[in-house]
Amino acid sequence: MDSSPNSLNTQAASTRPSGGLRRFLLPPLSVILVSILMALLLSQIQVDLASTAPLPTERALSKALAPERGISDIFTPEIKFWEEDILRWSEEYQLDPNLIATVMQIESCGYSKAVSSAGAKGLFQVMPDHFKKKEDPYQPDTNAHRGLSYLRKSLETGGNPRLALAGYNAGITRAKSPEDLWPKETQRYVYWGLQIYRDARFGKNHSARLDDWLSRGGASLCRKAWNEQNNE
Repeated sequence: MDSSPNSLNTQAASTRPSGGLRRFLLPPLSVILVSILMALLLSQIQVDLASTAPLPTERALSKALAPERGISDIFTPEIKFWEEDILRWSEEYQLDPNLIATVMQIESCGYSKAVSSAGAKGLFQVMPDHFKKKEDPYQPDTNAHRGLSYLRKSLETGGNPRLALAGYNAGITRAKSPEDLWPKETQRYVYWGLQIYRDARFGKNHSARLDDWLSRGGASLCRKAWNEQNNE
């Protein structure tokens, strides 16, 4: 047997695992550290995804604020009488049907021949200067076109239902002023309208604010609408 040093080193090397096999059997420290870091990163991603998932209350709120297929049952029968038209107008003017119903409720209670002391006319109580010559202000679609076009503009300008209602009542420019400078009539209008609208949007089956409006004079307007709708 050759006992030279080179021969012994060759034999010893042949009995040891190759470099590739050593890495497989015992990962170097760098591989272990990378594995740990990857595990921590994946864990953090899962935590981040969980934190961005909507909470149950948020889901419920989103459901409550989803577009309605019909108008709320809180509105009086005189408004429900116009439901099909309200839904049609909602599509045409891209407005929430419950917002349209709210405005009709406190403007006319569905009485198409309503006239205010200031001269506003029809279902949406539109002032005469908004109509073109020969337009019939009491014709429902004509009245809706003039009223809801302005409501849409007021909503786009104000950015929320509160300012949309204020702009509809007081005028878009005037509604931009601080609320304490709004006319008293506008403050009352928003007081009635905003809560009625909220009750409708959040799916309530009753509105105490609407009851209050009815008790403060709204009921008499609704009686006129009832008589008109029932040919009495």
